[in-house]
Amino acid sequence: MTASSTSVQTSSRASRLALGSILVAVVVLALKYVAYLMTGSVALYSDALESIINVAAAVAALMALRVAARPADANHPYGHTKAEYFSAVAEGVLIVLAAAAIVREALPALLNPVAAGGQVGLGLAGLGVNLGAGLLNAVWASVLLRQGRALRSPALLADGRHIFSDVVTSVGVLLGVLAARLTGLAWLDPLLAILVALNILWSGWLLVRESVGGLMDAAVDPETEAKIRQAMSLHGQGALEMHDLRTRHAGSVTFIEFHMVVPGDMTVQEAHSICDRLEDAIRAETPQCSISIHVEPQEKAKHHGVLVL
Repeated sequence: MTASSTSVQTSSRASRLALGSILVAVVVLALKYVAYLMTGSVALYSDALESIINVAAAVAALMALRVAARPADANHPYGHTKAEYFSAVAEGVLIVLAAAAIVREALPALLNPVAAGGQVGLGLAGLGVNLGAGLLNAVWASVLLRQGRALRSPALLADGRHIFSDVVTSVGVLLGVLAARLTGLAWLDPLLAILVALNILWSGWLLVRESVGGLMDAAVDPETEAKIRQAMSLHGQGALEMHDLRTRHAGSVTFIEFHMVVPGDMTVQEAHSICDRLEDAIRAETPQCSISIHVEPQEKAKHHGVLVL
């Protein structure tokens, strides 16, 4: 099975998970908004606003995954898998907008805590509804993170990490709102809302930074590169040297290329057999990869007497 066909199957599975994310995000948004209406808490309102971003992010992820599932064509010979990174970048932008909206709501209440305090008719039922929404988010975040790693999907991992940050935010908000109610300090509620805004801004920055790394063809992580090099060393019998290893990610596909030096009198068939053996060994360690090996004659070797990677 080729890397492109495997990528299409992976994106199809990821798309189904993205559909599930939309459903979960809509349910969580409704629950959090009901919790806000029951309590009047600015902090819970900010928590609900962040859930709007979850809905938008899930829709963006679904769109990106459907584009990523398209096979390679004349204009995109390496496929469309990088489309997944755009959903994560878009999610980062939406997070910034949500944070700005939260601060806009919370700052007047923080500057005038007496007025804000009169509006916070906190009820345990409302907090219970918000807690239920947080638990649903926690379960779904774990599903997305597990499946995102298994499918090597940047879009699903970005969505899962954002939802997990939402869970952390919700727990903090609930504890803070309870503290505001028990202490009677009305300014705690809008202050928590602003802290929520700062937290999701940080989450957005991490998402954008990782996605830009993918768009800029960042190399694989050191652990994966070590596995690739080990496979090359163990299964490169017959080659004199291998050098200029380069790697990059494009969505769920890893692109690997390197030069392999062979004796000048080696036949094309023999060199091709070594390439096949290397490709099988590397794919066993790094599934869903596209491998390009440039075969060179002995005089192109950069070192002599050892297998150099």
